[in-house]
Amino acid sequence: MKRMLGILVALLALSAPLAQAALIGSDAAITPSGDRERVKAMLTRPDVTQELQKMGIAPADAAARVQAMSDSEVAQLAGRLDALPAGGALSNQELMLIIIVILLVALLL
Repeated sequence: MKRMLGILVALLALSAPLAQAALIGSDAAITPSGDRERVKAMLTRPDVTQELQKMGIAPADAAARVQAMSDSEVAQLAGRLDALPAGGALSNQELMLIIIVILLVALLL
């Protein structure tokens, strides 16, 4: 169990985006509920749903887990989604791996 947790932490460290700093206006800030809705909307995409089913995860279960996450966890996940390159440098499988790892870590804590 400790070895698996160590592997998950290492995967998270390797997938961490580079830090970027910029000023944003108060009107551009996204509320936590908006983040939650964006993550849930991403889970309803057909390609994401297909990958979840390939991995044996029911899309409804994934949506329920997102709903159970704290606002800070959802904001972190939404931030990772925002940090993904627009050109699709990450495959859907890699994106799903990141989401699953975050969900697993959230469950273990």
